[in-house]
Amino acid sequence: MIPTREQAYDLLRQHNNETSHIHHAAAVEAAMRHFAGLYGEDPDLWGVVGILHDIDWEETASAPETHCHIAPEILRNAGVDENIIHAVQSHGFGICTDVEPSNNLERTLFTIDELTGLIITAGLVRPSKSLADLELKSVKKKWKDKAFARGVNRDIIKQGAEKMNMPLDNVINETISALRPVEKSIGL
Repeated sequence: MIPTREQAYDLLRQHNNETSHIHHAAAVEAAMRHFAGLYGEDPDLWGVVGILHDIDWEETASAPETHCHIAPEILRNAGVDENIIHAVQSHGFGICTDVEPSNNLERTLFTIDELTGLIITAGLVRPSKSLADLELKSVKKKWKDKAFARGVNRDIIKQGAEKMNMPLDNVINETISALRPVEKSIGL
């Protein structure tokens, strides 16, 4: 089964209570929908994957190496399609899984999961506390500051952009564009 957007959020909320995790899911959903449009793919499917990608996060927070390992059982029990389960597992490639991203959907999720965090944090420190006036050059400046958003793995984002066969600057610009319309629902 490919869940609807509403079903995906209901399932996510059954396993994640923290507002920050729901905001992150909304950010990744928006970015995935945006990139699906660029690739001529199904934005509803890509959006659902974005919503569900961290479904086991709160259950694995104390043992991050197990992230993406409980998700398959949760999703299978809910009757979720195996392709979605594979995509969810692949976003942890090289970090907590050996499931390599193997298609545009998976490579995009792998890349933008980390990137959305960097962009949102960059927006939060702006005087406007908004993405409306956030530009690539500002994100790139923050990128170079390793103390800024220190939890964001920039190497994964670079690897992901390469896997997407898209220049890093383009990936950043497209992700900013994807997040602007939903900034209120992602905590900005």
